[in-house]
Amino acid sequence: MGCTTQCVLIAGAVVGGLLAILGGILIPVGNIVIENKIKQETVIEEGTIAYESWVTTPSPVYRQFWLFHVINPQDVIDYGAKPELIQKGPYTYRVRYLSKENITKGENHTVSFLQPNSAVFQRDMSVGSEDDTVIALNLAVAAAPAILPPLIWPALNTLIKKTNSSLFQNRTVKELIWGYTDPLLTELNFKPLGTETGVFYPYNDTAEGVFTIFTGKDDISKTAIIKDYKGAENLTYWKGDCSKINGTDAASFPPFVDKNTNLALFNSEICRSFHTKFESEQNVKGIPVYRFVIPESAFASSVVNPDNWCFCTENIVSRNCTEGGLLDISACKNKKPVYVSLPHFLYVSENIRSRVTGLKPNEEEHRIYVDVEPNTGFTMRFAKRIQINLMFKPTDKIEVFSKLKDILVFPVLWLNETGTIDDGTAEKFKATVTTPMNILMVVEVVLLCLGIVSFLACSITLCIRSSRKSK
Repeated sequence: MGCTTQCVLIAGAVVGGLLAILGGILIPVGNIVIENKIKQETVIEEGTIAYESWVTTPSPVYRQFWLFHVINPQDVIDYGAKPELIQKGPYTYRVRYLSKENITKGENHTVSFLQPNSAVFQRDMSVGSEDDTVIALNLAVAAAPAILPPLIWPALNTLIKKTNSSLFQNRTVKELIWGYTDPLLTELNFKPLGTETGVFYPYNDTAEGVFTIFTGKDDISKTAIIKDYKGAENLTYWKGDCSKINGTDAASFPPFVDKNTNLALFNSEICRSFHTKFESEQNVKGIPVYRFVIPESAFASSVVNPDNWCFCTENIVSRNCTEGGLLDISACKNKKPVYVSLPHFLYVSENIRSRVTGLKPNEEEHRIYVDVEPNTGFTMRFAKRIQINLMFKPTDKIEVFSKLKDILVFPVLWLNETGTIDDGTAEKFKATVTTPMNILMVVEVVLLCLGIVSFLACSITLCIRSSRKSK
């Protein structure tokens, strides 16, 4: 009987040791297997999961617009009163649903493409019809003085009166966002300006790019990284490091994302790259993700963040580059005095924000973030929030500007381009990535713990029995 018990204990210790060894071996081996599988499926080439979702975005992406309605337009013109604004929205459009075009393989494991632009109005996700009207800034009148030389401002003033134009106008949501024929521009007949204007005119039936990105075939750490945009690796609008095109388009990132890594992304519409920083762990439909945000320092003045010195292109609005929160992108918008910021002037210097009323900046509602699945680098949820502003200043040569008290950076609208992985794609992702990884991890831990416990229990029991026999 004693021999039988001892044999069982010895066998239990041996089996426990083997289980512990197997569990220990499975941890590095299993991680290698998973890593290799992820590397295989995140490369952007035909036949991979990454390629399929890269060519056509599987989940819906929407652009929500909030337009700034001016309550006191005549008081601003007649007395230089501070503009009072209220936002109207959201007016929602589905975007990014068209497949990439002109996909061409290049050298050094790269691929080039165009991203078609199209927007479809979503009435059920909007507060009203896109035919709703707002009293908004007159885009042509506000921008013309910045584009035309001061010598012809008196003639411009005459044309503004002749066409019954003013600093503010009634426009439909659709017109203001996507474009309309402007009477002042028509009368000017100045070819570089054209006769159509709109915050995002032209958009439908256009394409963004050409982009060239790395596929990650030879170096997984370069997956989806933009090599060049429109054939150039640097932007001509900025100086120094600000001109560099860094990161991806934020649809995905190289796999194996580390919390300590600052992910970079490039936005062609606002003509610059950003670096994000890890903020928190989140969960999107059962998928653990890392949330990365664009920090306040990205918009700070060069006094606060010296790295931003090359984004300061003028000294009037920025007060010799001491004001923060605004980005002058006129150089990449055909000299139109366009300034971008976060919505409601979030992070914008008080001196600029205080020149209008009605804005209520809020980090939770107005900052930019991406939620990235760390193993694959796939973006599971994102919110790209940008405000479009026009700058104009007082001048006696144009009547509608003559009573202004100061330079105005005037909010026109803000948008939230957002997307979240849909239920079907989330379940497919969990079935192919998350669940197998979790099962393997559980098996590893169970084998290791069960083996250690069995080995220790049997070994300790054998020692106790041996000690008793010797006594």
